[in-house]
Amino acid sequence: MEMTNSVVHGLPRWSLAVPPLAFVVLVLSWGRDLGTVLLVLVCAGLGAAVIAAVHHAEVVAHRVGEPFGTLILALAVTIIEVALIVTLMASGGDKAASLARDTVFAAVMITCNGILGLALVVGSIRHHVQEFRVQASSGALAVMTALVTLSLVLPTFTTSESGPRFSPVQLAFAGVVSLVMYGVFVFVQTVRHRDYFLPVKPAATPEEEEEQHAAAPSGRVALSSLGLLFVCLVAVVGLAKVVSPKLEAAVESAGAPLAVVGVVIALLVLLPETVAAVRAALRNRLQTSVNLALGSALASIGLTIPAIAVASIWLTGPLVLGLDGKEMVLFALTVVTSMMTLATGKATLLQGAVHLMVFSAFLFLAVSP
Repeated sequence: MEMTNSVVHGLPRWSLAVPPLAFVVLVLSWGRDLGTVLLVLVCAGLGAAVIAAVHHAEVVAHRVGEPFGTLILALAVTIIEVALIVTLMASGGDKAASLARDTVFAAVMITCNGILGLALVVGSIRHHVQEFRVQASSGALAVMTALVTLSLVLPTFTTSESGPRFSPVQLAFAGVVSLVMYGVFVFVQTVRHRDYFLPVKPAATPEEEEEQHAAAPSGRVALSSLGLLFVCLVAVVGLAKVVSPKLEAAVESAGAPLAVVGVVIALLVLLPETVAAVRAALRNRLQTSVNLALGSALASIGLTIPAIAVASIWLTGPLVLGLDGKEMVLFALTVVTSMMTLATGKATLLQGAVHLMVFSAFLFLAVSP
């Protein structure tokens, strides 16, 4: 067995150790009341798992190339998140009626305003003006707008069921449409027009040139990273769920709405994408950041709604999907702002600041509706 002080089989030792350790912390803390020591371990494990997940995602991306790397990360997080939503809805009863809606909408606002805005700000501070491909970003935005409108806006206005809910037939239709649109988007992204989603190649620094031309990892290393990435993401989502009772208690003591807990959990679950998007922007690869942000939003809607439609066969509680007026205004503002940001193929600090302010408004109104 060949090894050095810091690398084993092509992967740093810390990246091999963190995933199983984070999973052990998850097993030890699952279903328990967190004391001070265990809470610190959970927070430390969550942060370490996020960093390790980003590292392994980058290893896999280097092997398979873009946009497959960002797609794998977005799909992996979303699949685990969907499983968590369905599990919580099955055991939550009436209290979980709006869980899917709140989680999906929070994911849209976090990705399209929080992640994208942060990537634009940190990237423009370092590189002033960053470029991306309009064909990819405008197409993804169009799909995202249609998905949110058909899945989360229409239930507020349909009349087959009382309240902001779909009838079973309408829910099945929304699930099929969501899955078809997301499937077509993935086909276009990875096969038909893959070149639209590849990073723009600006003049690179010597360090960036060396990174871009570094030898791709072997298939064995990439497969190892893929498995460790999945373990990391299970730990991230699970630890976010473990820490949610403490968050809920803190929110209640502060007198804030319980919906804040869902927002915080969504923020924690999307940390791997956030870190990966910021790192890509710092390397002047804004297209990768845009792929991560919009791709995560599309995966969240395109997979959650069909999964909820199938799960509704055995779920007995109500399912509230329709957004209220405040949320629809924030979504409309997000769409208009994103259209203007993504229209030219270039972005500066100004666009990033606007997106972050919209995101801050979402967070503020979640705490103070």
